[in-house]
Amino acid sequence: MTSADQVARLLALVPYLQLHPDADLETTAGTFGVSTKQLLADLDVLWYCGLPGGLPGDLIEIDMDALNANGRIRLSNADYLSRPMRFTPDEALSLLVALRAVRELAGSRAGDGVESALAKLEAASGATALPRVAVAGGPDSVRDELAAAIEAGEFVEFDYTDSGLEPSVPQVAPARLLVRDGYGYLQAWSPERGGWRTYRLDRINAVRATGIAAGELGEPPEFGPGWLESSAQAMPVQLGLAPEAAWITEYIPVVDVRRSAELVEVDLLVADPAWLRALILRLGSGLRDIVPDEAAASARKAAADALAAYGAG
Repeated sequence: MTSADQVARLLALVPYLQLHPDADLETTAGTFGVSTKQLLADLDVLWYCGLPGGLPGDLIEIDMDALNANGRIRLSNADYLSRPMRFTPDEALSLLVALRAVRELAGSRAGDGVESALAKLEAASGATALPRVAVAGGPDSVRDELAAAIEAGEFVEFDYTDSGLEPSVPQVAPARLLVRDGYGYLQAWSPERGGWRTYRLDRINAVRATGIAAGELGEPPEFGPGWLESSAQAMPVQLGLAPEAAWITEYIPVVDVRRSAELVEVDLLVADPAWLRALILRLGSGLRDIVPDEAAASARKAAADALAAYGAG
């Protein structure tokens, strides 16, 4: 039983007890699918919950004498929880921005639901002058073609340019369109790679339907904050940086940072060698060391090719 489970149960327990005054301990435990011992532990936690301030009149009250003597749960001083919940200004603003991002990504397929929800939230919150939400989601035509393929369960092929400016023409089964950190992404099954792949929507061009059914592929992996850590393609890399190059820790996801007066050691996970090559070239002399050494091989070659081309010119 996790603390998250307990919090969710407590949030449901209070209104239940308000609707069932003088509730029976065993009956309530059965209703929530827990033991009486666990329910007693939950009630002990509720004893310390309430409004900010923590004074006796601020906290939820439970008649412990009735509970211990007769197994009856009598809860009081929690009437404020029966009032409708309202968004704070920050919560309303966050939700409005998220909905506008959904509308930007979904385009013409957003439907009336998103527009209706936006109108109601804007009217209720008074937030009518929000900044424009821009999602790097590529052309509407690309998103519409991919959404149609997801709905039809069919393969598509498209022209793709990766972060290292390398072109390719993958044939994949699109599964999910999503937004992460202001960018639109496609999650798709790649038969060539034998696994799930993620593509930036603003790097996709000229989507072409194939008419080939994708079949049952299951669900793509979760694309949350820890998606890279769970990726089988992620390679651990350690960078040794000059202190003035430590700015990268503020802009890219890192696993760990160790600092000294002369050196900053950064551990990170890398799923795209082209991305690492671009980072190494950008760091230049600020990069003092890299482990494993072969991770820098393509960057060394790119730098040598650039120098050779400069010398030839």
